[in-house]
Amino acid sequence: MKIEPTLCAGIQAELPHLRPLAQQLAAQLQIPFIEANQKLTANAIYLQYHTDGLHIVSTNAKSKSLSFHIDFSDGLYLRRLQTSDKNQGLAKAVGFKPHYLPRVLDATAGFARDSFTLASLGCRVTMLERSPVLAALLSEAMERGSYDHNVADTLERMQVQCTEAMKYLTQLTPEQAPDVIYLDPMFPERKKKAQVKKEMQILHQLLGSDDHTPYPLQLAINTAKNRVVVKRPKQAEDLNNMEPSFRVTGKASRYDIYLADSD
Repeated sequence: MKIEPTLCAGIQAELPHLRPLAQQLAAQLQIPFIEANQKLTANAIYLQYHTDGLHIVSTNAKSKSLSFHIDFSDGLYLRRLQTSDKNQGLAKAVGFKPHYLPRVLDATAGFARDSFTLASLGCRVTMLERSPVLAALLSEAMERGSYDHNVADTLERMQVQCTEAMKYLTQLTPEQAPDVIYLDPMFPERKKKAQVKKEMQILHQLLGSDDHTPYPLQLAINTAKNRVVVKRPKQAEDLNNMEPSFRVTGKASRYDIYLADSD
């Protein structure tokens, strides 16, 4: 089932001193700036500057609106710092070793949780995000997190670029090629009735979703110096029906590894 993406309808500032930030981002993203006292349209996506950072909001006519923001200093990301070690599945999948810290290109950045984990291990990670709204959320969160000594070193090893993966990969020279390219397609639509987490609901609304969207897997294999890692639900079919070189399997998901010719 295909879900069409939703364009961002505008940006607000919670308090007067946040208006310049909101107006600057409105100009950058070419979206309307909306005064704080103006009612938001139902069934739309908005950005809002709050005292704790930039939020993305999904309004709904019948139920409570959903709001989410990225905070690299909160418990979810900090737990990844505390549990990050060479034995976990993601580290094994990218080929991490104490003497080898691969340069990773995360071609599907999303909320950057896996990128953050890899950077916490010492890898340098370039994140690609095709949505200007989500790229703005990531950039603002990284700027805010740079003032927190707990995560500043990790965030220094991360950078985000707003671009399509296909376009980016085709423009790389062999010298610029990353050691590892990481792909995390959004999980297929769940057959169970349980609601997915609010951040995934917002992500689907913002980006759209299509179980049959072709990902640039072959291009990634041709580009990466060592390997391509694809995150999949544990029981899902192979991405683009391409069998991997090997797999690293966890409780709910797995990593399919496609070795480059040079690996």
